[in-house]
Amino acid sequence: MTKIPRVTIRPKVTLNLLSQSEIAGLSSPEEEVFQLYRNCALAILNTDTEQDDAAKILAEHSDFEIDIVPQSRGVKLEIRNAPEAAFVDGEMVTGIRKHLFSALRDIVFTEFKTNDEHRFNLDDSAGITDAVFRILRNANTVKPDVQPNLAVCWGGHSIPREEYDYSKEVGYQLGLRGVDIVTGCGIGAMKGPMKGAAVGHAKQHIDNGRYIGISEPGIIASESPNAIVNELIIMPDIEKRLEAFVRLAHCIIVFPGGVGTVEEVLYLLSILTHPDNHQSLPLFFTGPSSRADYFEELDHFLRTTLGDEVAQFYQIITGDSAEVARQVKASIDQVHIQRSEKQEAYYFNWSLSIHANLQVPFIPTHDNMAALKLDFESPIHQRAAQLRAAFSGLVAGNVKAFGIEQIAQHGPYEIRGDEKILAAIDTLLHSFIRQKRMKIGMNEENYTPCYKLAQP
Repeated sequence: MTKIPRVTIRPKVTLNLLSQSEIAGLSSPEEEVFQLYRNCALAILNTDTEQDDAAKILAEHSDFEIDIVPQSRGVKLEIRNAPEAAFVDGEMVTGIRKHLFSALRDIVFTEFKTNDEHRFNLDDSAGITDAVFRILRNANTVKPDVQPNLAVCWGGHSIPREEYDYSKEVGYQLGLRGVDIVTGCGIGAMKGPMKGAAVGHAKQHIDNGRYIGISEPGIIASESPNAIVNELIIMPDIEKRLEAFVRLAHCIIVFPGGVGTVEEVLYLLSILTHPDNHQSLPLFFTGPSSRADYFEELDHFLRTTLGDEVAQFYQIITGDSAEVARQVKASIDQVHIQRSEKQEAYYFNWSLSIHANLQVPFIPTHDNMAALKLDFESPIHQRAAQLRAAFSGLVAGNVKAFGIEQIAQHGPYEIRGDEKILAAIDTLLHSFIRQKRMKIGMNEENYTPCYKLAQP
């Protein structure tokens, strides 16, 4: 693997001015926050990698070093042993360079707002939502003078070419209609819509198209930001990442994916089914005609575990990218009308009620996974939240460094619950294994499950 021995870069437009104390607090290699930034920087430099195992990426680049050098006029980065793929003719790709400083901006801001006298209030639901807003505002992502225009796209990073091409076609149709794109910023169904929208925007001579990528430190190594992203935000954890998606979205589109995609769907359905929420957020499931069975299986899983009434919150359209774009545009226009009539913000959905059990970070230890309450005694929104936590643990066990370490030390996670719910989970997960949706490059023969299912 070829590496660039040494390079020095400075920010252009993506890093707000840092104080000397902020730079000093981040510059020591012994500090946890420095290691967090190092790992995020390495992931960014591995853009478009075909590796989704965070532990392996860190091991393969153990000689990677990055120094944050304070200067009176700001800060510069000195990087050693960076992956050659991040460079063209010895010059770092502009998008990757911007992403490095975007990550620095967000990690510095979050660290100092968590620990200094102006700290975030993370002790209650309203405080957490305020923290999400302030991180997005600091990144200049919330724009008060822009009409509703953001389609959030969720889907797998490990998908076959046919699904990627379809996601790109949907993005193209959205771009022709002037819609901007928000994704988890990785490859696969996160890159396809952005790439398609870029072409659609170009044909309509839209030169300010937005391609917003939202990540978090635990997942960024397995979903390195693709270079089309022109607004990168690193949220502190998966819960705040998911809240950022939902608060920004004017519509959400789901492409085929794996356990991470199901986690996102369950998170949103827990919100939409909550009795405090009387508004809806347009939600579409879509993929090529040949993948209609994927959404049949997902629909069956959701109906089995949450009840048939949950189907009122989403619409399934397969094999017709133009129709998806038309429906999305019409839905966004309706959101515009509704928020205008109610005098609500276009740029951040303050009125959605998000319960604290979706905001407080779920740590996927073996005890926490085994303690999840997966039964039919809970209301739908609580059941969806518990299922979301289970799938969050499966994501960690598959691709996150913490989860992989937990599995190596203690064996597979044990998930307990009602027999009918466990059977539905088992059926869905086995279909993902057959379809190679768990990890990049895996198949039924070489995938080792990070979980086992057991009744209480």
